Amino acid sequence: MEHGKRLTPAAAKQKIYRYCAYQERSHQEVRDKLYEYGLYTSDVDEILSHLITEGFLNEERFAKAFAGGKFRMQHWGRVKIVHELEAHGLTKNCINLGLKEIDEEDYQRVLHDVLARKLAQLDVTNPFVTRDKLARYAIQKGFEPDLVWPLVKDLVPVA
Repeated sequence: MEHGKRLTPAAAKQKIYRYCAYQERSHQEVRDKLYEYGLYTSDVDEILSHLITEGFLNEERFAKAFAGGKFRMQHWGRVKIVHELEAHGLTKNCINLGLKEIDEEDYQRVLHDVLARKLAQLDVTNPFVTRDKLARYAIQKGFEPDLVWPLVKDLVPVA
């Protein structure tokens, strides 16, 4: 968008409909985009409520799509997903609904796969350094330390 160019509320509404139809969006993302279009708060609030009423915006649907997608596609752990959903301004209730999209068996399998793949890339002889690097990697991807450490200890036994 050109600097200083404002859209009329009607033009912004048409543009934001396409923006919302393309993929699930959080209320915060849409609010920010409407402000980028140069709209005033009253117009932004009106368009937002219209989008919610029409079913274009639904935070529960967004949370489910976001959590499921980040887990399946990027192998994020729950901790990272929760932080991102909080950054989008979602309620605890919506976040919990989103996390229900992650099957526990799949979660354990993905964590194991993430660790095994990383272990194959590491070229370290000291098992304690290897464990540390593996655990840090998985925790940084958002997996819970209490799930990571037992698995790391199974994958990298100490002689």
